[in-house]
Amino acid sequence: MSRGFVIVATGDPQYLVCANTLTDSIHRTMPHAKVSLITDHDLSDPRYDHIIRTTSVSTDPWRLADDYQVYNLSPYQETIKLESDLYLPRSVEWWWDAHRDRDLNICTTIRDYRGNISNSPASRQTFIDSGLPSVYNAMTYFKKSTLAEGFYNTVKDIFENWQEVKTTLKHSTEENATTDVVYGIATLLHGVEHCTMPTLTDFSMVHMKRWIQNLQTEVWHNELVYEVMPHAMRIQSHHQWYPVHYYNKEFATIINKELANE
Repeated sequence: MSRGFVIVATGDPQYLVCANTLTDSIHRTMPHAKVSLITDHDLSDPRYDHIIRTTSVSTDPWRLADDYQVYNLSPYQETIKLESDLYLPRSVEWWWDAHRDRDLNICTTIRDYRGNISNSPASRQTFIDSGLPSVYNAMTYFKKSTLAEGFYNTVKDIFENWQEVKTTLKHSTEENATTDVVYGIATLLHGVEHCTMPTLTDFSMVHMKRWIQNLQTEVWHNELVYEVMPHAMRIQSHHQWYPVHYYNKEFATIINKELANE
């Protein structure tokens, strides 16, 4: 059964910089891993197993609605979808075996840079008030299956009908659709037990948003000391054992500069 990582990078060219940086980290830690890129940019790049050209269906600056295309466009029978602004400091090869009996799993565990699991409710009020499972689409595993296909069809429907769907939630009626909220609704509809594995807490990432890290601003790399090396990352002297969701897209350029000086 074919398996590989898929990254979506549409819209802002900085997402391509992030995707390339992530792919390089995957290949450093897992030299035989397959990585494919879904993009609306014309390019050729040997670091990718496949470059799948698509047309963006989203109008927001972050191209969030493009996410649902990942199921149909993935060239693999087993896929781990990663958001472009992640960095892998060590191998996650074991994820494939951990999911061998699953059709779908969306990340539900995030951590601070010290490695502690975070349950901070900040910025998750929509999930709490509306009774949605707190999921993080940045790391999602799926097999080509009836469940995963149905899930991504639902994601598509929610994005396309957001103006109606959002009236059923307890939140600001001005709120735009975020991928996490859309995944949360789809997870509730398809069954939390089918879409998540809360006990698999090592399918987890370090999320660098300030409300998780208790920082003053979102520009965390101006507040914290960090070190980036080919096979390691440290933040405030803490080794990062999980994928780092660095969030600020410009940090990809910083990573590349740091590694160029190694």
